[in-house]
Amino acid sequence: MADVTRANVEAMLALDRMQGARSTLTDRFADRVARACGHIGFTLVHAVAIAAWVLWNTLGPPDLRFDPYPFIFLALWASCESLFLMSFVLISQNYQGRVAERRNQLDLQVNLLAEQENSKMLLLLQDIAREVGALRGRDPEVGALVQATRPEALARQIEEAYRGGETGDGDAAAAAAAGRAAEAAAGRQERPARR
Repeated sequence: MADVTRANVEAMLALDRMQGARSTLTDRFADRVARACGHIGFTLVHAVAIAAWVLWNTLGPPDLRFDPYPFIFLALWASCESLFLMSFVLISQNYQGRVAERRNQLDLQVNLLAEQENSKMLLLLQDIAREVGALRGRDPEVGALVQATRPEALARQIEEAYRGGETGDGDAAAAAAAGRAAEAAAGRQERPARR
């Protein structure tokens, strides 16, 4: 098992390296700035610097105060810094969004492949069960499960379910889904016992 998980981890690291190789210099720089600014040290350094600035310009020697109250240069510095930081964070978030979208696409492809493999296994198991005499007739659940998954149909069903929840029809939709599940369960129980 450890070899399988190690291979999976190495495959993910290879994907991360490949993604890193695709990133532009701007993406990497913005990501580094955003990571550095998201650290507690950044906040502490700024708190100390602002406190020192205010104390020096209020309590320091009058002829050495470079930004007396209302601290116009401090406000200008903070505004410029926040503008640049906001830009770097947005660039970093856009890059991370692109990476997440590619990973979601990969995840969807892997899930669809797994669904196709599972469908094939269900058909093979059904054939084996029929050959050994453990299955009488056709199982409607297997027929429904082996149908190809259509992502666009699933997306439409999810959208309709959410829309139903927004309009207050969500309870009716949930009750209908629960009723269908109960009917399917009852159908399973009514089937003759297998050998």
